[in-house]
Amino acid sequence: MTGHITALPVGVRLAVSPLSWANDVLEDLGADISLETCLRDAAESGYEGIELGRKFPREAGVLRSLLDSHRLALASGWHSGELAERSVDDEMKAVAGHAALLRAMDCKVMVYGEVAMMTPGSPLDAPMSQRLRMPAAEVAGYAGRLTDFAGRLATEYGLTLAYHHHLMMVAETFDEISAIFDKTGSEAGLLLDTGHAVAGGFDYARLIDRFGDRIVHIHLKDIRGPVIDEVRAGDMSFNAGVRGGMFTVPGDGIIDFKRLARFVRDSGYRGWLVVEAEQDPAVAEPRPAVERAFKHVQANFRS
Repeated sequence: MTGHITALPVGVRLAVSPLSWANDVLEDLGADISLETCLRDAAESGYEGIELGRKFPREAGVLRSLLDSHRLALASGWHSGELAERSVDDEMKAVAGHAALLRAMDCKVMVYGEVAMMTPGSPLDAPMSQRLRMPAAEVAGYAGRLTDFAGRLATEYGLTLAYHHHLMMVAETFDEISAIFDKTGSEAGLLLDTGHAVAGGFDYARLIDRFGDRIVHIHLKDIRGPVIDEVRAGDMSFNAGVRGGMFTVPGDGIIDFKRLARFVRDSGYRGWLVVEAEQDPAVAEPRPAVERAFKHVQANFRS
């Protein structure tokens, strides 16, 4: 076992996403890799926690026993939200089971990804140029619903909303993220995803500078520069980019994580850092990849 990072500040913990082993959308990627392999690899590589994935049981007692057997905590889990098109009441009904599971697993944040107002059909298979944008006149109302939803999530489940900016969704660019978060209340937290920032065309440090006090969860994802350039130049789809290897683990791409390490050390951030890479496990073998990422994060926090 590698052992837990000692360089991290007190209250900051390192987790890993199961996406290195099995993709949640492209189910053929990692279909043959068992959940037991994923959890064993994560624990033996030194990680303290893991996020939810499609192969995980969703009954709290079963999940707790499984993670406890590997000495892993549940860091969080993704909720596919639709507040761009539906009411807060409807969203609270939709999230109830997921939020109750996260609460039972002692999670502090819930990852929120906006999947409404996306390209019709199979949006992640559409060319990236076909992404839908939220009309400026609708941003204030959307931000208000996000704020209301985040407040109710905290009150009813003790969870902080961690809004995930994401390629092909309504908050992809820095300006889109800023337009929304300039209008939300402090109840709504921001998830900083280094890979989605750079792939979305901006330096992730801009989110630290502008919204550092709103960041409540962090995904450490790297980008293969030549691949994202090819994806953009060829107007490929998000899924084609994933299959082509545009995302990878920290240290295997072009992103410098030292600025993020300084932010975590100096800002008082408390919470999870989650190593995440949506890539084909048949091409990028999961265990060596997450072990390299563990060492890369450790080196950044010690320098």
